Amino acid sequence: MKENKHKGISIKIVTAIYSAVVIIVLTVVIVVVGYSLYENHVMENYRKYATTVLEYAYSVAEEYSFGDMIAAREMPEEYEEMRADLNHVKESSDIDYLYAVYFEDINDIHSLTYAINTKTAEELKNGGTYTYLGTPCEEGSFEEETLKTLRNSVMTGRTDSDILEGYSEGYGHMFNGYKVLFDSAGNAVGLICVEIDILNIRGELIHYIRNIALFVAAFTIVITVIFVGLSEYYIIYPIAKLTESARDFVKNIGDQESIDRCVEKIESIGVRSNNEIGELYSTVTRMESDMADQYRDIRRYSENAMKMRDGLIVLMADMVENRDSDTGDHIQKTASYVGIILDGLKRKGYYSDLLTPQYMEYVVKSAPLHDVGKIKIPDAILNKPGRLTAEEFEIMKTHATVGKEIIDKAISTIEGGSYLREARNMAAYHHERWDGKGYPEGLMEEAIPLSARIMAVADVFDALTSTRVYKPPFPMDKALEMIAEGKGTQFDPLCVEVFLESVSEIREVLNMFNHNAESL
Repeated sequence: MKENKHKGISIKIVTAIYSAVVIIVLTVVIVVVGYSLYENHVMENYRKYATTVLEYAYSVAEEYSFGDMIAAREMPEEYEEMRADLNHVKESSDIDYLYAVYFEDINDIHSLTYAINTKTAEELKNGGTYTYLGTPCEEGSFEEETLKTLRNSVMTGRTDSDILEGYSEGYGHMFNGYKVLFDSAGNAVGLICVEIDILNIRGELIHYIRNIALFVAAFTIVITVIFVGLSEYYIIYPIAKLTESARDFVKNIGDQESIDRCVEKIESIGVRSNNEIGELYSTVTRMESDMADQYRDIRRYSENAMKMRDGLIVLMADMVENRDSDTGDHIQKTASYVGIILDGLKRKGYYSDLLTPQYMEYVVKSAPLHDVGKIKIPDAILNKPGRLTAEEFEIMKTHATVGKEIIDKAISTIEGGSYLREARNMAAYHHERWDGKGYPEGLMEEAIPLSARIMAVADVFDALTSTRVYKPPFPMDKALEMIAEGKGTQFDPLCVEVFLESVSEIREVLNMFNHNAESL
């Protein structure tokens, strides 16, 4: 009897084939679903990236007062310096275009004109040339709807940036980020724009997905088991880590330390593949690193702006103080006393719903503006060497209302001017009394803003302990006694309480500023 030899396909091959089929099917499903999700994720990241680059470029343009150049249709020496800085912004980013435009005739959307454009060193080497202020934009560069949107943004003086997705015959599908430029008078004069080619992004995604599919199919045919093992290490792990890193990075935008840790984390993954995954890793790593650096620069510009803001507050207060021959170091001392009272209230748990760190910072930093209204008081009254007449005192009292009006106007014209609200409250109401007998509105008790109640104590105490043309300074103990007498009538009792408990801190301030502190 002959032995039957079954020449069917071996289990190993069948298993390999089935495994290959399952992997290929799963790969196809994962690729299709993953592509859709990943495309949305990448597109959103590019939108945010374009916005980040746009804001950075806008800060550079503002530093050179680019809006004034556009308004005057002039290109001073700083124009080329600004172009060099903007060229650097483009060179260090992944955007395709960075330029500024304006409407020669705001009523004609086709009058769009270049204010500047940028070129990388490679583009210039390959024959690229600069476009200067006053060069009309090429016909067909923008869709009609895009032109209308840009014009409306200029006409309405829109202050925030935006990203458009549009198409033009000359440039194809693009992400177009734009932000309105203003001159020093606050007039909208043009726009600074960045563009990223959407087709390039999608082309890279499709190219990446196609090569991954071919790679998976080839490996599956050669040896499924090895592919499964290696794919876990070389494909799934890096993509998961990259996605996790990108998600953490986006989630932590706004916290410099956190995004720096995200950059360190993605660099520690250490993908060294020369395939598309390695390229993606390098691209995402470079993008996160560049964005972290750019955010650091933006934060530095923001910190500089805040320092300038605080400096302007002190400068304005100094201008007022220098007109008053009696005040001496009044703004520094009152700000110090305000800080002492705030710390005391915080320490004892008083007004805990109001005393947030930001509130306390705003009150101390804006305290020097409490007498800004005196800028409109005539010198003859402000520096009169003696008691004011009833009529003169009525004029002097107007400094509270005038101060409120000045700061209200500043708040209405300065974006993000919320820190000035407490300056307004102190300027307007630091002469109100707890018993309602103060001015200008006769407010009483907690109807008076807390910052003004604090300033009332600080202001009166400094007046008592300072030299005036009509009186010598009171000793510190006598001044504190007089403050105590005003508790519950002129002053908030809690503010007086914590002030009287801070004698050592008060004495430090007096020793710092008063030349005759020993006598106090």
